Amino acid sequence: MASLMENLIEVLNQENEEYEGLLALSQRKMRIIAGANLEDLQRITDDEQEVVGRLNRLEKRRIEVTADIANVLNKDVETMKLSNLIEMMAARPEEQAQLAQIHDRLKSVVREVQRTNEQNKELLEEALELVSFEMNMLQAHKAAPETANYTRSAYNSGAQMGVDSGGFDAKQ
Repeated sequence: MASLMENLIEVLNQENEEYEGLLALSQRKMRIIAGANLEDLQRITDDEQEVVGRLNRLEKRRIEVTADIANVLNKDVETMKLSNLIEMMAARPEEQAQLAQIHDRLKSVVREVQRTNEQNKELLEEALELVSFEMNMLQAHKAAPETANYTRSAYNSGAQMGVDSGGFDAKQ
């Protein structure tokens, strides 16, 4: 049982380290989104995917170790939660304290990752709204109504209101 607990604590510590790394990436991502740097955004998204892959592997290991502990304790695997295990470890205060500490750290860092991801989501939605607005402005600009200007031969010149055929004004 002791080695199973050590394995669980080790896996939880590794998960915590990965989540802390994911949090750092998410915070960097926030600055990248604000700066609208698409190349850096792609790179950091790739880095996040690597961390998520490692987290998935660690999660599988944690589930396996938890199942082994549940079998030793003759408990149902489905109802075996870390908080329940902490309560059951009253006879082993050192392991109980380690589990409680890592449980609290994991909860805290996961909550912070969720908060940062929500902020990143809002930033991305705002960026998409801005791009959509700019696209609509460009389309409206090209679809401006024609003027009633005529050439010397009394033909309509075809000029559009507010449309400068020169493209962008470089002086601004």
